[in-house]
Amino acid sequence: MARSLLLWSSPNIAALNLKHTPLISTSSRTHSLCSSKTKTSLTCGHTHGGRPPLKAFGPCKAQKRGDFKEEMQVQGNGGPLRRLALQAALWSAEAAYILWLFLLPYAPGDPVWSIKSETINDLVGLSLNFFFVLPLLNSAGIHVIEAPVLHPVAEGLFNFVIGWTFLFAPLLFTDAQRDRYKGSLDVLWGLQMFLTNTFLIPYMAIRLNDVDVEQPSFKPSRLGSLMTSGASVVGLIGGAVCIISALWALFGRIDGGFGSVADRWHFLQTYIGSERLAYAFIWDVCLYSIFQPWLIGDNLQNVRKSNEGLVGNLRFVPVVGLVAYLLCLDVEREF
Repeated sequence: MARSLLLWSSPNIAALNLKHTPLISTSSRTHSLCSSKTKTSLTCGHTHGGRPPLKAFGPCKAQKRGDFKEEMQVQGNGGPLRRLALQAALWSAEAAYILWLFLLPYAPGDPVWSIKSETINDLVGLSLNFFFVLPLLNSAGIHVIEAPVLHPVAEGLFNFVIGWTFLFAPLLFTDAQRDRYKGSLDVLWGLQMFLTNTFLIPYMAIRLNDVDVEQPSFKPSRLGSLMTSGASVVGLIGGAVCIISALWALFGRIDGGFGSVADRWHFLQTYIGSERLAYAFIWDVCLYSIFQPWLIGDNLQNVRKSNEGLVGNLRFVPVVGLVAYLLCLDVEREF
C-alpha cells in the first residue's frame, strides 16, 4: 500500500494523466485502454492536478496515423518553411526556363515564335540520328535510310542530353514521393524526352506537396514496371549513349572535314552562343546536375544495402551517379 501511494505521488506519473487508469492491468483490453490514454495524454499541453506536463505539444488531441506520417515527411524535407521556399524557387525556375528559353528574344538564337527553317531542319536531323542508330547502321554498311550529316559536336550534345533524360525514367518510377504527382508518370517522362526540364522542374516542385492521406496506394503502370525491373539495362544503354556522345563529339565523322579536337571545341562555343537549342541544352545539363543528386539522395533506400555508400557518393557525379543508382537498384523491393 505504501508503495502504491509513493507511485501516485510521483510528479512524472501525475503528468501522464493516469488518474483514472489502473496501475496493473488485469487483461489485454485493460492494458490497451491504458496505453491509449497514455499516448493521448502525451500530446496534451494542459496541466493536470497543478503539475506541468512532460512536454507541451499543443492543444489536446489524439494524433492520427496519417497526420504523424505527414509530419514526419515534412520534417524529412527540412520543415514547412524550407519546403515552401524550395517550391517557390522551383516554380520561379520553371517560369524563367520557359520565358528565357522559349519566348524572350534575349538569349542566343531565336525564340520559338520566330524560329528559322534552318533550325527546324537541324532539329529534325538530330532527331533522326537519335542514339546514333542511323549513323552506326550506315557505318556498318546498312543504308536503308541515310543518316543526315550534321556536325558531330551538335549530334553529341543532343544525344548526351537525351541519353541522360532516358536514365531518369527508372528513378522517377521508384521515387518515394511520386504519389504527390497526380498525373501520369508515363506521360511526364515521355514529354521530358522531348522537352527535358520543361516538365521535370514542375515535378520536382509537386513532389514536395503535403501527403494526401486519402489518396489510394500508387499502382505502377506497365511502363513503370518495365523500367523498374529493367533498370540495369536502362542504365547500361543510357550510360553507353552518353559515352558514345562524348566520343562522337570529339572524333565522330573524322573524315568529314569537321576539324581537330580544338576546332570542335571552338565550334561548341560558337554553337552555344548562336543557337537557342544548344544554349538550352547547357541549361538542361546544369539542372540535371542538381536534380540527379537530389532525387537519388531522397531514394537511397531503394538500392541494395551493400551499395548505399557507393551510390551516395557517386550521386553527385553527372550521369555516373544515375547509372550507379540503376545498376544497384534493389529490383526485389516493392515500389
